[in-house]
Amino acid sequence: MKLTAFICSLMVLFSCDAFAGRTIDGVVKAVYDGDTLLLATREDSRLKVRLYGIDAPETRKPDMPGQPFGDIAKRTLMYKIMGRRISAEIVDIDQYKRAVAVIRYSGRDINGEMVREGLAWAYRQYLQGPYASEYIGAENRARSHRIGLWRNANPDPPWEFRKAVMGRERGRRR
Repeated sequence: MKLTAFICSLMVLFSCDAFAGRTIDGVVKAVYDGDTLLLATREDSRLKVRLYGIDAPETRKPDMPGQPFGDIAKRTLMYKIMGRRISAEIVDIDQYKRAVAVIRYSGRDINGEMVREGLAWAYRQYLQGPYASEYIGAENRARSHRIGLWRNANPDPPWEFRKAVMGRERGRRR
C-alpha cells in the first residue's frame, strides 16, 4: 500500500500541471534552510517543498559558504513549523522537481512572515498575482525598519551570492 501511494505521489509530482494549484497537508519532517523543507503527507510520501515567492539567505553547505542570517532564517523556520501539521498550497514545480508552495500554519502565511521578519527577500523574479504586492511591501517595511538581515546596510541577495560562488567555482576548475 505504501509503495502504491509513493508511486502515485511521484506520478503527480512529475505531471506539473496536475500538481499545481493543489493543497497538500502534512507534517514538516525537516527544514533544510530558510526556504526549503521536507513534508510527510498523509499518504506516507515525502515531498520536498520550496517556499514560494521568497529567497532566504544561504546556509553553509559542504561545498558552499553561508550568508549572514542564513542560519537564523533556518532556525526561525524550524521554530515556526518543525514537526507541525501544515498546508502547502502548491503554485509550481521548480527545476529541481521540488513543489513550490505557500506554507500555511494555523491560518498564517509562513512565507510572508519570513519576509516581514527580515529573514528573506521577496523573490521578484518568480512572484505573481496577489502575493507580489504583499511580499514586496513586507520586504520594503522590513528594510525601512532595519529588521533582520536589513540591519546590514546592503545585504547581498541570495541569487547574487549563488552566482558569485558559482563564478568562483568555475575559476578554480580552470
